[in-house]
Amino acid sequence: MQLVKAWLAIPFWQRVLAGFVLGALAGWLMGPAAKTWLEPLGTVYVTLIRMIAVPLVLFAVIHAVASLHGQKSMASLGGRTFAWFAATAALAVCMGLGVGLVLRPGEGLEALEMAAGYTVREVPTPVQVLLDVVPSNPFMALAEGRILQVIFFAGLLGFALVKLGERTARLRALAGEASEAMIQVTRFVLEMTPLGTFGLIAGLVGSYGFQKLLPLGSFVFALYLACALHIVLTYAGLLLAHGLNPLKFFRGAAPGMQVAFVSSSSFASMPVALRSVTHNLGVDRDYAAFAVPLGASIKMDGCGAIYPALTSVFVAQYFGLDLSANQYFVILLASVLGSFGTAGVPGTAIVMVTLVLSAAGLPLEGIGYLVAIDRVLDMMRTMTNVTGQMLVPVLVAKETGLLDQEVYARASSNVGLEDVPTS
Repeated sequence: MQLVKAWLAIPFWQRVLAGFVLGALAGWLMGPAAKTWLEPLGTVYVTLIRMIAVPLVLFAVIHAVASLHGQKSMASLGGRTFAWFAATAALAVCMGLGVGLVLRPGEGLEALEMAAGYTVREVPTPVQVLLDVVPSNPFMALAEGRILQVIFFAGLLGFALVKLGERTARLRALAGEASEAMIQVTRFVLEMTPLGTFGLIAGLVGSYGFQKLLPLGSFVFALYLACALHIVLTYAGLLLAHGLNPLKFFRGAAPGMQVAFVSSSSFASMPVALRSVTHNLGVDRDYAAFAVPLGASIKMDGCGAIYPALTSVFVAQYFGLDLSANQYFVILLASVLGSFGTAGVPGTAIVMVTLVLSAAGLPLEGIGYLVAIDRVLDMMRTMTNVTGQMLVPVLVAKETGLLDQEVYARASSNVGLEDVPTS
């Protein structure tokens, strides 16, 4: 018991970092065997995260809609959230284009080998995307983890409970209690993060090797740099403009960023991101329950903005094409609107690149060269996605008085069993 207490006394981010370093070392020493023996630890962890994500969103959104209705303007909060989603996505596109034009990762490369089995992804029409938001069977949506459909159904159910007033008071209270129970389950699962990180990184390092990265090392570097600059400069600048200390934000958001990097999944990172913005950064829980799951579906600064923009420049440079001013505008517009339009579509990054390259009239074959290294790219893309998904609720909460300044000021980095001190 003393050993467990000593382990939990170590700051969460340090435990996750230790898992990362030890996993990388184990993967390097064991080689491909690490994928067989150690990666299952990471697989179980990601499965646990996915297990809690849907019920967490379902009960949190039902409770949030019932609580927000009549107290805070849902339309105003939703409008502000979408506006910041779009604004930060546009800035992310500009960052991707800028880094691509400065570093020029598509020049000087020998003939690249296209990934085996690559086929061009079909981009869904805007009408189909809108139709897919409404579940034909809400129980199937819950079973398949379709977050947008779950949010739609939970929001509708929440409004129905409000409309029925006192007749459903006990049901509203039950939704709140179920939401609290799922938050506690989330705390338990998040304590597995260091072990899951160890397994995921060990499997990646052991099986991946460097031979796939070397031909496209310049592109990998460009993507990581663009994402890092967007996080450090753009996000920090917006926080400063709102009178918030960026270091506090990054300290509180660190658990969500770490889980996003090792899991490469916005959906799997959503429970820890939600916990981070409420427990660590002081965002109103009811608003966060709406904004964070929504962001996990449509807020993709890494996959939907930086990556398509940088890939467009890379493909143009590799094939010796000059992009016109009109094409740059098309890339910007398609990236911002496309990130909303491909919400909930599996393989968002590939779909987004297909959409943007098609809109700009660039060769789609260029995507096939990057698929082989997609797992390494996806780690940084997803961390950028999730950081943005946590940033926007903080900005909107600050603008609307839904941010607890005292919680933000102390910015805990622990999202596990420990809760916010009450005194």
